[in-house]
Amino acid sequence: MFYSLTKPLLFALDPEQAHDISLDMLQLMYPLLPRRRIIKPVQIMGLEFPNAVGLAAGLDKNADYLDGLGRLGFGFIEVGSVTPKGQPGNPMPRIFRLSREQSLINRMGFNNDGVDRLLQNIGETRRDFVLGINIGKNLSTPVDQALSDYSEVYAKVYQKADYIAINISSPNTPGLRDLQNEAALEALLAGINQLRLRLEDEHQFQRPLALKLSPDLDHQAIPGIAELLRKHNVDCLIATNTTIARDTLQGQPLAAENGGLSGLALRDRSRQLLSAFYAELGSDIPIISVGGIDSPEEAQLRLELGAKLVQLYTGLIYRGPGLVNSIASAL
Repeated sequence: MFYSLTKPLLFALDPEQAHDISLDMLQLMYPLLPRRRIIKPVQIMGLEFPNAVGLAAGLDKNADYLDGLGRLGFGFIEVGSVTPKGQPGNPMPRIFRLSREQSLINRMGFNNDGVDRLLQNIGETRRDFVLGINIGKNLSTPVDQALSDYSEVYAKVYQKADYIAINISSPNTPGLRDLQNEAALEALLAGINQLRLRLEDEHQFQRPLALKLSPDLDHQAIPGIAELLRKHNVDCLIATNTTIARDTLQGQPLAAENGGLSGLALRDRSRQLLSAFYAELGSDIPIISVGGIDSPEEAQLRLELGAKLVQLYTGLIYRGPGLVNSIASAL
C-alpha cells in the first residue's frame, strides 16, 4: 500500500535519484518495519537459504542498506559489484526507465566506494539471511590483468561473505565480457581456484564460488563453459546479467541508449540461457535465475526450467517490496 502511494512520486524523479531516496528512506525507517520473512528453506552450495528469493547485485553496491533490505523478506541478498578501489562509474544520466516495457537500461559502470568501505559497512552484525558479495575489476585495470583485481577483492571479502560471485558479464565495463571467452575464463577460474585453496587452508572453512554470466552468450559456447565450471569446482551459476540486445524494444526511443537492459524486456533471453545451461549442467551445479522475474508465476517457471533460487531487481522497482514475500510464499 505504502509503495503504491509513493511510486508516482519516485517515478517523477530521475531514476538514480529515486533509487537513492527510496533506499535512504528504507534504511531510516527499518526499525519500524516488521520482519516478515517466509521460511521455506532451500539448501544449495552447502548453505541453507531461508527462502528461494534473493536480491540481485547492483541495488546495494556498498552494503549501505543491509538493515533495511533485510526487513523485506529476502532469503539472500547479494551486494556489489565491488572493486579493489572506489570508482565513480560512468557519467550521469546513466539509468533510464522504460515504463511501458517495465524495464530499465543502465550504464552505471561499477560505481562503488571500494572493497574496504564495503567490509566496513558489513561489520560484525549477525544476519538472518544469506549474504553474497559480487566482485568485479576496476575500469583502469586492463582486462589481461583482471585476475589481479578479482584475487585482491576475493581475498578481502572471503571471511565476510557467505558466498562470492564473480561478475564477468556487465556490459558497462569495456572488455569485461571478453573474460567469458573460453581461454580467458579458464585462466581466471584457475587463478581464483588456486587462491581459494590457499584461503580454505588458512581459514579452515570454505566459501562457495558463483559465476555470473551474460544473456548474450553464443549458445555454442555453453558446453565449453559448463565444462570449465565443473573443472574448476564452481559451486553455482547466476544467469543472467543485463543484455545489450534491443530486439524487444521496437519503436522505443530510449533503445538507442547504451547500457544493459533489464526487466521484462530481458525475460525471454534469461529463460533461454537458464534452459540451455540446465541442459548441460543438470543437477551438478545449481543455477540462480535472474532477469525479468516480476511475479510468483514467473519465479515458479524459472524453478521448473532448472533454477534452484531466483533474484529480483527491476521487478522490485516496478512491483514494489511486497513482491519478495508474495513470490517466497508461492514457491
